[in-house]
Amino acid sequence: MTDTHYFFAFDLGATSGRSILATFRDGKIEMEELTRFPNTLTKVGDKFYWNIYYLFEELKRGLRIAADRGTQPDSIGIDTWGVDFVYVAPDGSFLGLPRAYRDPYTNGVPEAYFKKIPRKEVYEATGIQIMNFNSLFQLYAAKKEACSALEYAENILFIPDALSYLLTGKKICEYTIASTSQILNPYTKQFETKLLEPVGAPASILPPIVMPGEVLGEVTEILRKECNLNPVKVVAVAGHDTGSAIVAMPAENERVAYLSSGTWSLMGIEIKDPVINEASFNLNFTNEGGVEGTTRFLKNITGMWLLEQCRKEWEGKGVEYTYEEIVELSESVPAFQFLIDPDDPSFANPDSMTKAIAVYCRKMNQHVPQRNAEFIRCIFDSLALKYKYVLSCLQKMAPFVIEKLHVIGGGSRNNLLNQSTANAIGMPVVAGPAEATALGNVMMQAKGLGFVSSLSEIRTVVRNSVSPETFYPQDQEQWKTAYDKFLSIIDLSE
Repeated sequence: MTDTHYFFAFDLGATSGRSILATFRDGKIEMEELTRFPNTLTKVGDKFYWNIYYLFEELKRGLRIAADRGTQPDSIGIDTWGVDFVYVAPDGSFLGLPRAYRDPYTNGVPEAYFKKIPRKEVYEATGIQIMNFNSLFQLYAAKKEACSALEYAENILFIPDALSYLLTGKKICEYTIASTSQILNPYTKQFETKLLEPVGAPASILPPIVMPGEVLGEVTEILRKECNLNPVKVVAVAGHDTGSAIVAMPAENERVAYLSSGTWSLMGIEIKDPVINEASFNLNFTNEGGVEGTTRFLKNITGMWLLEQCRKEWEGKGVEYTYEEIVELSESVPAFQFLIDPDDPSFANPDSMTKAIAVYCRKMNQHVPQRNAEFIRCIFDSLALKYKYVLSCLQKMAPFVIEKLHVIGGGSRNNLLNQSTANAIGMPVVAGPAEATALGNVMMQAKGLGFVSSLSEIRTVVRNSVSPETFYPQDQEQWKTAYDKFLSIIDLSE
């Protein structure tokens, strides 16, 4: 008789979340979405927060649905976006809601911090891309605000660790999520606590690090009763959603780059040792933790956030599009009329994304998009060309020749963008799985419980479970001309 195992994945993004029940049998994974819910910023005065208690209620709702169907999971795993955290009081309670990384309170903070510890020293100690919302700078911003939560906190817990704490009562810091903080040393794989000195926080504010795949404990008895659960283990999966997604990359060898495509686009390679040198510093590449001691050498690129914010505006006016309609609208517009740098600061969290795009195009002496279809085409063309730029930088630093690009995550469903990316980069693009983050979450649970033994075995299971589609480059001369125009507009050079 074939053994069947069930895993519960709670997968949180910066705009939505879901709970997924996975079935593992005969060397394959099948997944079913139990719940899906919005995850929106909560604005209080001039500050932006995440509602951690609402997210916990959604976690419990998913568990109850699984139990009510008569399916008891073997384990639970949680992945989320990086950098944000909760302050925890000495009595174990949360000191308010976690601040959201899109809160502008960190604007200009890195520059102030670097007066205490120089930028290059911070980068050499952490290997992390300097971004104003990194956890280190959030802590320094809190100090500058005289934040009482920071003053009285015994610990901070990153979002996946905070949710697992609510399930188990165990305070830990999972390695991949810790690596997004700009406090972790990628060589020692421990926190570089000297970086906390300008914050005035003790080293003890950071809980002990655990590696992905470690079993944290069981769900507390009170929660088991509330959710109708049998005893169930909680596994520290790759808590950073990109870390989980890369686990499920169906690569057959190392000579690939990846693009985890969602609200953010994260492009990089999987390597053994971090790359921290003059080139990586100047190009602001990051070294985040992966599973089995690997390093995710990558760059953060603003991704579908641009489109998501436009869609939110249009929905406010009563105009809604399916994903298929969005692709059709984009294809109805000639290419390369409007190009933007997706990472321009003006797109971080504007009151109106369409106005921000229009202002940028006007400032760069381009045609200005008017129709919704034109905004969509602008975003897709610009993303494909920015991917080309980042990949060209990556190729100069990679310790191997990159032969193809794996696009994983929700953005891999966008065949137009996949083809555009292949055209732009001049190499094959392998698209899928779209559910990479949840798959990686589930497979690290399976590894933690001993049902698979290695990352290589995990990827074999993934290849058995999904059917990626490959896109080959076309129209190379047209895209080369567009890329030259793109570089001149965004004022980048290689």
